[in-house]
Amino acid sequence: MDKSRVGILVVDDEYSVRDALYKWFRDDGYRVDVAADAHEALKKLQESSWDIVLLDIRLPGMDGLELQRRIREIDPNVVVIMITAYASVESAVQALKQGAFDYVTKPIDPDDLEHLVRNAVEQRRLRAENIQLRQKIEELARMDEIIGETPAMKQVFELVRVVAETDSTVLIRGESGTGKELIARAIHGHSRRRYFPIITVNCGAFPETLLESELFGHERGAFTGAQYRRKGKIELADGGTLFLDEIGDIPPKMQVDLLRVIETKEFTRVGGNQVIRSDFRLICATNKDLESEMKAGRFREDLYYRINVFTIYLPPLRERREDIPLLARHFVKRFATTMNKPITEITPEAMEILLAYDWPGNVRELENAIERAMVVGKPPAIRPEDLPFQLGTKADSAVGELESLEAVERSHIEKVLAKTGWNISRAASILQIDRVTLYNKIRKYGLRRPA
Repeated sequence: MDKSRVGILVVDDEYSVRDALYKWFRDDGYRVDVAADAHEALKKLQESSWDIVLLDIRLPGMDGLELQRRIREIDPNVVVIMITAYASVESAVQALKQGAFDYVTKPIDPDDLEHLVRNAVEQRRLRAENIQLRQKIEELARMDEIIGETPAMKQVFELVRVVAETDSTVLIRGESGTGKELIARAIHGHSRRRYFPIITVNCGAFPETLLESELFGHERGAFTGAQYRRKGKIELADGGTLFLDEIGDIPPKMQVDLLRVIETKEFTRVGGNQVIRSDFRLICATNKDLESEMKAGRFREDLYYRINVFTIYLPPLRERREDIPLLARHFVKRFATTMNKPITEITPEAMEILLAYDWPGNVRELENAIERAMVVGKPPAIRPEDLPFQLGTKADSAVGELESLEAVERSHIEKVLAKTGWNISRAASILQIDRVTLYNKIRKYGLRRPA
């Protein structure tokens, strides 16, 4: 353990205690500071990052339990170890219920406390590793969603493989719903930065003022409502990847600030003066025609050339219809598991409709259509009537002249009767209607049992 990278804040109103702990941990190689009361402690927590807070339960003005709650609001990952001269079970249990790691009693044995700090650092490390592992598993699961066997998609996979080995800036272009974020995560997941986070910002989801704070962070009091210092997404992406989705929607003023960060990897938080450096790999995505946006004066030419180093184009689903069956069956399999519903296939008639539709919403729309069909459909397969209405409407021209509902019903009843050898009870059960209704339909459609 590199102790110089572990920050310890000692909060105690007794000078002798905090001075002794300060010297002990400083001499042992830790980064350490002290605070005499809760307000000083909160100020130091807002100014800098700390791994462990050694916190006296009894403090003037605000007790340690309330201060622990405030610490959680500022940074929920800080490990709190309580210090008390009043080793009552009640105060100790209350502190642990609020999330404290452990507590020690005065007089403090430095060796015991140092052992406790080591355990706390190890727990914090394991917690961080678990979070990274969960993120990695989620990213790998999402990468499995990139499906395609068409030449266009095979080319995309090859470009992802090639560029993942570099640190080049990537611009992913394509219509909404084509899976641009999945491609960004695939690049990150196969890069040397994969053990660090990928931080995503949807630039079109924030007004200009909020986007500035989202990207650069802010200092306490920078604007109304900024009660605490907050790290921005650029700072959080240090070591990993910053994915700016919908980069074409970023406001003009922010384009200037972003260009500066891309070139220098340095920035300041909103309302701050401290220059912060972040080592991140940049991936951008857009569904806009950036060349037209430049001509219209809405997108800076210098920023365009800075982000357009390596381009990957994701074709819309209508340009790779051969992948529709693969994707559709993949979604059926996934929803069958999550819904615990034994629908495992898609009837040829339903697949024909899926293949004929233009899919303006691309893969996302196909996913939604299959989810809807899985909800309303019955085992074992998705049928045409389970699909959203608009699919059939737009598919008319490509599918050809469809039969009327009565013609489809007549044909289906005839098939079921033939398969069951005209066993009325069994046929009615398969059709999920009663025997009387089935007899009425047989008469209506003039069906005759074969001689």
